[in-house]
Amino acid sequence: MPVPSIDSLPVLADKLESSKRAAAYRAIDENIDFKTDKVIGIGSGSTVIYAAERLGQYLKDSEYSDLVSEFICIPTGFQSRRLILDNGLKLGSIEENSMIDVDFDGADEIDDDLNLIKGGGACLFQEKLVSTSSKKFIVVADYRKKAPKYLSTNWKSGIPIEIVPSAYVRVSDDLKKLGAKHVIVRQGGSAKAGPVVTDNNNFLIDADFGMLENPAQLHDKIKALVGVVETGLFIDNASKAYIGNADGTVNVFTK
Repeated sequence: MPVPSIDSLPVLADKLESSKRAAAYRAIDENIDFKTDKVIGIGSGSTVIYAAERLGQYLKDSEYSDLVSEFICIPTGFQSRRLILDNGLKLGSIEENSMIDVDFDGADEIDDDLNLIKGGGACLFQEKLVSTSSKKFIVVADYRKKAPKYLSTNWKSGIPIEIVPSAYVRVSDDLKKLGAKHVIVRQGGSAKAGPVVTDNNNFLIDADFGMLENPAQLHDKIKALVGVVETGLFIDNASKAYIGNADGTVNVFTK
């Protein structure tokens, strides 16, 4: 079955989903070298669903199937692990494949310099491990995720920070000393009593610092705190971002 062209796809009832699909499909089409790329990172989030779906379409195309069947796909968490398997792709691990050719992942917010806020879906450390192990890190997102200028303009939940569980009080106090206006340990909600636990058995803190004019500096300060595993500020990491619009068009941003 040939890979369908983006222009030939039926319009989805939900314009938001159409924007996500358009961004993800185009990102896959334009950023994988099917002859040389062998190890592919698959992130998490609602837009990455379509990236995995597009790879699955290439797997069913006789022109590409032999090559795609040899791809090793590296997940960033439970959701992306399922996306890889559900689309018939070969599942691998970061332990066995520390060098990744290209990684596709979403974002909670993206600024003009392609700095990101990530971690809203609680896959923070693993996402950063995979993206920074990749030769190319491609972001796929919908139009709601593009910041007008500074990070934390649209994203109001604070900076996700993955921490060692026993350090949550210490880290919370230290974040307030750094200027955080509001600090919470993320809770599991009605489905779980107590904090969210990440894939690496850590806790997550969400810290609101307001709009970020210098996200790199804030990342460095937070990362230096004892008990912090990783921050949700992805600085100078992304190569390119594909932003899907409500009308089906896609804006592409590069460094």
